[in-house]
Formats: sequence, C-alpha cells, structure tokens
Amino acid sequence: MTQIIKNISEIIGCIISYICPMKFTKLMRAVVSHIYSGYLKKRFKIFGKDSVIAYRAYELQGLKHISIGTGTQIGRFAQLCAWSNYEGCNYQPNIIIGNNCNIRERVHISAIGNITIGNNLLTGTNVLISDNTHGNNLPEEFSIPPVMRPLHSKGAITIGNNVWLGNNVCVMPGVTIGDGAVIGANAVVTHDIPAYSIAVGIPAHIIKQN
Repeated sequence: MTQIIKNISEIIGCIISYICPMKFTKLMRAVVSHIYSGYLKKRFKIFGKDSVIAYRAYELQGLKHISIGTGTQIGRFAQLCAWSNYEGCNYQPNIIIGNNCNIRERVHISAIGNITIGNNLLTGTNVLISDNTHGNNLPEEFSIPPVMRPLHSKGAITIGNNVWLGNNVCVMPGVTIGDGAVIGANAVVTHDIPAYSIAVGIPAHIIKQN
C-alpha cells in the first residue's frame, strides 16, 4: 500500500512539473516573500525599499530595534532577535543592517547591545552573529538552566562594507570585521579582523592580508 501511494505521489509530481515549471514556483516563492515582508515591515524601526525577508522567519523578536537598509535580502528560517528584556533583565538593543546585503537562510542575529552590519554583506547559510551569551560563566550560574540565565555581552559587533562570511561562520561579541574581509566557512571569529584580509579557523586567524 505504501509503495502504491509513493508511486501515485511521484506521478502527481510529474504532472505538476509540466503544469508549473520551476520558474513559476520560484516566482510564487518570491511573491509570497514580498507579501510576508510587507506584513512585517511596519514592525521594524526601519525597513528599506526593495528589501525582503523570505517566508518564513524562524524567530523575530524586538523588531522595533532593528533597521534594515534598501535592497537587502534575508533568507528563510532567519532568527532576528533584539532583546530589550530577557528573564527579567532589561537591555538596550540596536541592530543595523546595511544596503544590498545578501544574507542567506538560517542566519541568527542576536543583540542586547549594538550590532552594525555595513553594505553589501554576503553570507553563506547557518551564520551566527551574536553580541551575547547565556550567562557569564560564573560558578553560581551552572546550576541554572542555560535558557534561564541572564544574557551577557562582552561588547558590540561591527561588520564593515563588502564583507563575505562563509557557511557556518560565528561572529562573537566584541568583534570588528573590517571592510572587504573574507571569513572562511566554519570559522569562529573571536577577535578583530582587519580590512581586506582573509581569516579561517577556530578561532579565526588571518592567512592573508592585502
């Protein structure tokens, strides 16, 4: 019975593929994402012209503290979180994302302070940019479930213009990445990266600087 259902499903899929070619499905996804973005945009502090958040985001928090420039695209399953209050603690978050950024799916941007991203950022998938951690690694915190610990930040994050972050890159608190820098896949950025340099590894280290 299961095999019959599989065979019928594949036949239906083949029929649909003739009726609705791939270009059509891409167009439909784009239309849905623009409708979704229109629904969300008034909730942001700033939401620039021609910017799109793909349907649909995984988590959106504190959008009134988030500014997005013009022509920026953010992929599916994004987590954009500006935490003004968490577990009874108050914060002053501010996230600024520049113009013409291409931020791929499953990005996670989290702030209790300041995160500033310049223009033309390109990312791979599964990128983390967070200025905070759950707790401050104090002995008295270890008996508290991590999700219930107050958020702690070691400083703001600044990412310059024309930066490229590869798949699975993590940008940690207190880091500045200069203009034109390239961060290789799977790198964890714990220290400043100068402009026009290439960094890889855990922790990220510079392998080339122009």
